[in-house]
Amino acid sequence: MYNIAICDDEQYFVTELEEMIQRYVEETRTKIRTITFKNGQELIDGDKMELDLIFLDIRMDIMNGLEAAKRIREKDEKVSIIFLTSLTKYVLAGYEYHAMNYIIKPISYVRLKSELDKWLSRYKREDKKYILVTNKDGQYRVDLNTLQYLETYNRNVKLHTENGEIISYKKMRELEEELEHGNFLRCHSGYLVNLFFVKRVGKLELELTNGERLPISQPKRKIAMKRLADYWGDRL
Repeated sequence: MYNIAICDDEQYFVTELEEMIQRYVEETRTKIRTITFKNGQELIDGDKMELDLIFLDIRMDIMNGLEAAKRIREKDEKVSIIFLTSLTKYVLAGYEYHAMNYIIKPISYVRLKSELDKWLSRYKREDKKYILVTNKDGQYRVDLNTLQYLETYNRNVKLHTENGEIISYKKMRELEEELEHGNFLRCHSGYLVNLFFVKRVGKLELELTNGERLPISQPKRKIAMKRLADYWGDRL
């Protein structure tokens, strides 16, 4: 699941862009969630969901797009930004904040599709290396190279890492969607395991490199064996 923000103070344009993104979702079967903001300040102060791409209008009355981009880059160097503008004179200023591109309004579906295709292609090549986890103690950036497995825990999810355990308030399904492009396998309804840490597959369990054993449900065993064979084969 990709999280895409639209930050623009022209509601008719926001609605139009959301409709085009929905069309892209239906045509490509890409899982995309959109969230909207009316100005730069609302974006900075808004939902703490991890964003993958921001369509950011440059001219807004309450904190313009350039100022918002500056504030975003102080905390997040990874999120992609595509500036929206009706005036080309602002374009060069936008690249100071490592914008992926800019789009001159009004926008056509053909142009939007081209930009999303390019962004997704680059995003998948770069491989996501971390996820953000929030709980009562704050927000944590979890390196996927240290994340061994995830386990349902009461109504939450417990992340087991090489550096300790972290509770996430997200549902297992949400985390599975975030990790769908990585080497993670749903071996059981209550477990999601990083294939890198799997040492051996038993009849109804997986043994990890640290000696821990995780259950593997019978319906998922065949899929798990194939995924592991492909993964181990690629690493030989």
